Amino acid sequence: MRKWLLILVTVCTLAGSTGCLLPGYSADPTRRSQQLIYTSENLRAMLDEWERIWFLDQPSHLTPHSVHGGII
Repeated sequence: MRKWLLILVTVCTLAGSTGCLLPGYSADPTRRSQQLIYTSENLRAMLDEWERIWFLDQPSHLTPHSVHGGII
């Protein structure tokens, strides 16, 4: 009995968080598009933050052509 109750609670929790029982976004198209833009901007900001943490946003010091490097 406890197993089934735990499964039921888990399913209800997961279904509620994914937007199955309650919609994740508004039904109004204007408001929904604004919410989707905010969501995508948050994901983009998260990617920028991840690249900044791992120093992937730094410019490359490799040049596409040979450079002399000395004083001419």
